[in-house]
Amino acid sequence: MVMPLVIREKTSTYTKHDQLHKKLIHTFFKEFLKVFFPDVHKQIDFHAIKPISEEVYTDIVEGETRRLDIVVETKIRNTDVVIIVHIEPQSYVQRHFHERMFHYFSLLYNKYRRPIVPIAVFSYKENWEKNKYTMEFPFLYVLTFNFLTLHLKKENWRDYIRSDNPVAAALLSQMGYDKVEKIEVKKEFLRMLTRMELDPAKQRLIYGFFETYLKLSEEEEEKLMKEIRDLPEAEKILEIPISYEEKGRVEGVKQVAMEMIKEGASLEFISKVTKLTMEELEKLKKHI
Repeated sequence: MVMPLVIREKTSTYTKHDQLHKKLIHTFFKEFLKVFFPDVHKQIDFHAIKPISEEVYTDIVEGETRRLDIVVETKIRNTDVVIIVHIEPQSYVQRHFHERMFHYFSLLYNKYRRPIVPIAVFSYKENWEKNKYTMEFPFLYVLTFNFLTLHLKKENWRDYIRSDNPVAAALLSQMGYDKVEKIEVKKEFLRMLTRMELDPAKQRLIYGFFETYLKLSEEEEEKLMKEIRDLPEAEKILEIPISYEEKGRVEGVKQVAMEMIKEGASLEFISKVTKLTMEELEKLKKHI
């Protein structure tokens, strides 16, 4: 009988952010590797994917139980070589993180005896990162454990807007951009969504993730909407079912506008009050 992996660590700084990244990468595992780790992507047989995260967990003494974030079994393409891909999102600086990655690697290898591809995804603003753990003495060099890293804040968001990759679109919200670029980042994100054929559930997942990390003020949202209306794909963007809350708000505004039209208010006045365009009001008027 194979025993579960047990790791004891404090979780006072472990937040929902790691879980959000876990959900995103689990859902778009293939797309994540393709856009950020293309060399790994080229070598993996995605027909042999088998998630095993549920079998590996962290038993935390002071906090809630936490599983190792993403552990997937697969094969090297065109071979029978079984490997494991371990992806660990990290939302806060932890000075011994590289040692913890080695600890995870050791436990995984001890349990499964398979080659392991370890990957760390850093989503914090600080510049700190390490991609290896070394063990050596003045009299003996023991080992160097290396792992792949993705430090999102060091990525230029403009490098990904033409990828039309869903996980890249979501992670634009955590890449390196200035405050003055926030509106442009969201605009390009929405344009990416219109080019990707995603089902509503996945679309909501991506949008919800993006909104968690990049929020615009009302004034910025108004400026964004003005810029969107000048885009060739404006109609498609405005049709995106962004969220139930937003869709409900828009429908509520349209209902108010229709009532005002019925009461004989001028379209100019209604447009000023509701912020709806004259074209939108003309369409509503035809349905009364």
